[in-house]
Amino acid sequence: MRIFYLLAALLLTCQVGHAQSGPSKANYQMAARFSPKKLEKLIFTTSLDPHWLKQTDRFWYMYESSNGKNWYIVDPATKSKQAIFNTDQLAAAITMVVRDPFDAQHLPLENLKFTADEKNVQFEVKSTIDQVKKDRIDKKAADSLEKKTFYFQYNLATRKLTELKDYEKPKQKPRWASISPDQKFVVFAKEHNLYWMDRANYEKALKNEKDSTIVETKFTTDGVENYSYGDNSGETNVEREKNRKNRKPAFIMWSPDSKYFIMTRTDARKVKDLWVLHNTAAGRPALETYKYHMPGEKEAPIRELLLFNFADKTSKKISTTAFKDQEISVWPAPAKQSSRDDEFRASLWHGTNQKVYFTRTSRDLKKIDVLVLDVPSGTVKPLIEERFNTYVEVSRVGLVNGGNELIHWSERDGWGHFYLYDGNGKFKNQITSGSYHCEEIIGIDDKARVLYFTANGREAKEDPYYLHLYRINFDGSGLKLLNSGNFDHQVSMSDSRKFFVNNSSRVNTVPKTALYNQNGKKVMDLETADLSRLLATPYKFPEPFTVKADDGITDLYGVMYKPFDFDSTKKYPVIEYVYPGPQTEAVNKAFGRSMDRIDRLAQLGFIVVTVGNRGGHPARSKWYHTYGYGNLRDYGLADKKATLEQLADRHPFIDLSRVGITGHSGGGFMSTAAMLVYPDFFKVAVSGAGNHENSIYNRWWSEKHHGVKEVISAKGDTTFQYSIDKNADLAKNLKGNLLLVTGDVDNNVHPANTIRMADALIKANKRFDFILMPGQRHGFGNMTEYFFWMMGDYFSKHLLGDYSQTVDITEMNREIELTNKKPQSTRAAEPEAE
Repeated sequence: MRIFYLLAALLLTCQVGHAQSGPSKANYQMAARFSPKKLEKLIFTTSLDPHWLKQTDRFWYMYESSNGKNWYIVDPATKSKQAIFNTDQLAAAITMVVRDPFDAQHLPLENLKFTADEKNVQFEVKSTIDQVKKDRIDKKAADSLEKKTFYFQYNLATRKLTELKDYEKPKQKPRWASISPDQKFVVFAKEHNLYWMDRANYEKALKNEKDSTIVETKFTTDGVENYSYGDNSGETNVEREKNRKNRKPAFIMWSPDSKYFIMTRTDARKVKDLWVLHNTAAGRPALETYKYHMPGEKEAPIRELLLFNFADKTSKKISTTAFKDQEISVWPAPAKQSSRDDEFRASLWHGTNQKVYFTRTSRDLKKIDVLVLDVPSGTVKPLIEERFNTYVEVSRVGLVNGGNELIHWSERDGWGHFYLYDGNGKFKNQITSGSYHCEEIIGIDDKARVLYFTANGREAKEDPYYLHLYRINFDGSGLKLLNSGNFDHQVSMSDSRKFFVNNSSRVNTVPKTALYNQNGKKVMDLETADLSRLLATPYKFPEPFTVKADDGITDLYGVMYKPFDFDSTKKYPVIEYVYPGPQTEAVNKAFGRSMDRIDRLAQLGFIVVTVGNRGGHPARSKWYHTYGYGNLRDYGLADKKATLEQLADRHPFIDLSRVGITGHSGGGFMSTAAMLVYPDFFKVAVSGAGNHENSIYNRWWSEKHHGVKEVISAKGDTTFQYSIDKNADLAKNLKGNLLLVTGDVDNNVHPANTIRMADALIKANKRFDFILMPGQRHGFGNMTEYFFWMMGDYFSKHLLGDYSQTVDITEMNREIELTNKKPQSTRAAEPEAE
């Protein structure tokens, strides 16, 4: 009998060794080398962010490399690029004033901006000096001190630095303040109603919100809880009660002449409550209550459109009703690139002083109307109707000459394209056409009758998701690509539409930035990202690939991530990182820092794959995007399986007997579904914050992408019917290892989604694993790093057979400083010389 057991043990050992012919132990050291904190020291500026100036087409930007930060000013007209500062001289000059040592590589400039005359720049430097906070009543309180900030002005012509000793920094605009375009008045909400104050009283509020001399005037009187003029989002019920009398934002939009403003008011009094429990709250666990409309529920929020005459202090409710439970959305005006650094930016409506453009959408999203409101009369006119058998999507219309003509985006022919209408909604012509997807209006040249827009999928032999900038005449002629190159492109165009900054990148290339003119001619190269420190490590770029969907016809595009110590003679387990869409796909197209759950996971000893699926990203055909309509549980799984099968045929290092899958939110839902629909293929899953029961997820996403049936009775009453398959329905199918994770105060995908999944698995007598993230919302917050290592442990155990993990997560503990270091010594602020 003893010989039998020895032979059996030997046979089992051989089987395990054959099944796990790849790495037998997870490479935790390699994964730890590429944590988010470590990447901050290896990757610097990968995409330039230009700040366009107002008076000319000049712009400035900051560029960081392994040598520190530099600031540059670019003049496209003269094709010149100059450093704003001699950083060595600047560091010495700042040190002389602040008396803290700085050098050129360590300049902590903050809040840099140009002065109105564009001849100087101003910035701040924080020192080590402790000083009492201004307006602090209790000067001995523990939080009464702050680090003294020095303010400077630097003249570009003379290169002279001046300390602004008596500088009063403009107070940051509080979230509650909606400032009129003429900057004379501020509108806000308080105790559910609208109020207003003039600029003088607003200045008082900036200094002291509790100033009893502030004069504020009530605008409305009928606001109540859940039928308010203000916004309480982001506050718990405890915080709402605590802040009940505080000023709060009212999401209004102003007319350009400051005479009117408009808002959408919501009556949510009949919407049912939902709750999460803060188990880790101080003292007693705290209950958070909020309104949450679930699919199919009849108690929908009611939208009202209100127009306010600020000059007369009057308002009127605008008649917009066409559909039951309809949505009303007012477009904001496109923001000017050159206004981004302004302290007082007004929120403008999209239109003119006399017209406001907005949409009306049916609850089933199969009907959308583009409307215009005539401000003086208060009447609404339908301009453009969109009707489809699945959901309809629209984008903000482009206004030509103040609305004499409209440029409308539609998917009516199966692809996203632009259409030209006259100001009364009469169709004139289709501007763009073909089997590609137009994305966004970047600029409109009224005089030349030229449209600038981004699009993808038009250029042959490219990943169809790569975005490009184009120009085209309003009549559909003269289509021209402005930033060629087999890369993903992100652009920032000047307000004059004469120049644009182009960032180009792929997941497997070093990002580059260049300046172009409006005809697509390169003016000058600007920067190439400094990846020298990253490439000095074992890091290697991932590999893009193309496969066929499960139908054998549709092309799918993905990226493969390998261990940096990859050995082609070994066989590796494979893990799919998934997100099903339909609003996006979790497939990186450009190089970036988002390596935490993909690149780093591969370093443990896995091949990690991300790929799109039919029913995923909207930036393809309407057919592709709506493939999952009516089947929001299973629609993408066959494509995920087919992808791995094709990759395994191409690459012998992929071991299809060891397949894992993971994702967050929709990816958490999909990874669990994969384990239940294909239980003999997917062996291990880690599912984070999954919407496993879309019947209790939010109505707007679920009803849109799955569909809701509008039923009209013989009496004319309208109801909505909703039915959807759930992961819990298939709990009995589980065969592999499943880890479910949720935050206990997730108010996006409620923890009930995961708990009900656990309930179904328990009732099906299944073994599985469950982690509750205490005090965490949807993204897991400060427990994200902990989640990564728990995910890594789970795959290491069940795909590599590595159970060597200790109780301590040593990779996290190594990053914790165990010294009881005290803050650096500081000196008291010295009196200013008079």
